[in-house]
Amino acid sequence: MSSHPPHDTAKIAGLTPARRRALDVLTQANRPVGAYEMIDLMAGADGKRPAPVSVYRALAFLLDNGLAHRLESKNAFVVCGHSHGAEEPVVFLICEQCGEVKEATSAGLARELASLAADAGFKARTRVVEIAGRCARCAGA
Repeated sequence: MSSHPPHDTAKIAGLTPARRRALDVLTQANRPVGAYEMIDLMAGADGKRPAPVSVYRALAFLLDNGLAHRLESKNAFVVCGHSHGAEEPVVFLICEQCGEVKEATSAGLARELASLAADAGFKARTRVVEIAGRCARCAGA
């Protein structure tokens, strides 16, 4: 996964130490991380692991505040790669060979998805597209 810019977490109300730690773990991992792996990565130097419920709550907060995304196909979480509106569709390009995940948005795709949903009389809750394939590096290898 490509390097992500640091978020301005000082502006986010409610970013507790556990939530900040979860965000830091996702940022440092620089790849999709499952919830149970997150528990291991959040363990303290003394080996004390956080309770699963506290990790899930921290992840839910990050998702709700646009700091992270959930990859349904991988059942894992990634840090949000760039600033975009909450209603803006997000496309994840997932390399099946090396695991790299790139995040992208598209104004054209946003218009098309909005039109598609409106034509169907559908109110979308999420607008996430996951595309699996091979990244440029793996495709060239």
